[in-house]
Amino acid sequence: MPSEEEQGSQQHQESGSQQHDAGAESASKGPAAGQGDAKPGNEEQKPAAGGPQGGDGKGAAAAPKRSRKPLIIVGIAVLVIGIVALIFWFLHRNETSTDDAYTDGNVVTMAPQVSGYVVNLYVDDNTHVRKGDLLVRIDPRDYASSQAQAEAQLAVALAQLKSAQDALRIARVQYPAQLSAAQAQQRAAEATFANALRQYQRQHAVNPLATTEESIDASTSQQLSSNAGVASARAQVRIASLVPEQIQQAADTVQERESQVKQAEAQLAQAKLNVGFTEIRAPSDGFITKRSVNVGDYLSTGTTMFLLVTPEVWVTANFKESQLGRMRVGDAVDMKLDAYKGYVLHGHVQSIQYGSGSRFSAFPVENATGNFVKIVQRIPVKIAIDRGLDPDDPLPLGLSVTPTVHYQ
Repeated sequence: MPSEEEQGSQQHQESGSQQHDAGAESASKGPAAGQGDAKPGNEEQKPAAGGPQGGDGKGAAAAPKRSRKPLIIVGIAVLVIGIVALIFWFLHRNETSTDDAYTDGNVVTMAPQVSGYVVNLYVDDNTHVRKGDLLVRIDPRDYASSQAQAEAQLAVALAQLKSAQDALRIARVQYPAQLSAAQAQQRAAEATFANALRQYQRQHAVNPLATTEESIDASTSQQLSSNAGVASARAQVRIASLVPEQIQQAADTVQERESQVKQAEAQLAQAKLNVGFTEIRAPSDGFITKRSVNVGDYLSTGTTMFLLVTPEVWVTANFKESQLGRMRVGDAVDMKLDAYKGYVLHGHVQSIQYGSGSRFSAFPVENATGNFVKIVQRIPVKIAIDRGLDPDDPLPLGLSVTPTVHYQ
């Protein structure tokens, strides 16, 4: 039921509206009925003293009372928001997240180790390959010819080595025998010289009348000749006495030939490697990307042919330095990918880089020069993926990731 004040206010508004309608009706009829009586100097009619706008204002409408319902609604809404914010903070107080993260992995640059023309190409862009698969073949004919030449050089070196080894075995027997022969000849020469000397002394000691001049001259000549024979024999002994040096010379020749054989073997091994390098195989499983080689191209050593992206993938997240206070290696991480909605990966913090990204850039920031402006630094954090990754469908590198680290 309405209150007394509300009933009075309603009645007052109804009476005021009736008076306003009657006044308007009389005003519309007044000029038409009283056109002859109206005078230019007549004053306008004033409202009666007891009208709605005159008097003491007892009939004026009272101001309506404001409702408190909007304030109550606002208060309830603020309370609900505060409770929701408190619950959200309580549930997420032990975790931190960042949107500055991306998938990362190993990228192998495939380049030839020998130069030549490409005769076969077995891969295309984004081809999946297995470890050991043949990717590219370079023309091997030049390298096969070098291998044949290296094999011939090795055969010659082996023959020379065998000859030197035989000479060493001969030297170890020949030179000691020559020394013994020279020493024997020296002893024979010395004996001959001693006999000639005695003959010479006898011929010169007797009376010249008891011998002949011819016998004296013969003894003298025999003595000189035997003396020369002794000198020659002694010289031969000195030459033959160099047995250790002569054997060592033969042994040095053997070592030289052995070194030549090793050199020839190394050249042959390198030639075989070059032949093998003409077939370029995959060093690991992965996907071919950024291919820049075609059949018939001439490749120089070290020229990049394509990149091989390995299946091993991790996430590199650049957290703010203010987010690392409670982060530890081993903390669990949930990761969402922008490319795949609803695709959640689970992993853990594997390592935290010991330095900000700007510190290891090509031109590190020098805060000691110029005007210093503090900038929040970011630290790369490597996150290993434990589960949720399909091994048959690995993630491309560089995808945006939103990791959430749960503190222990």
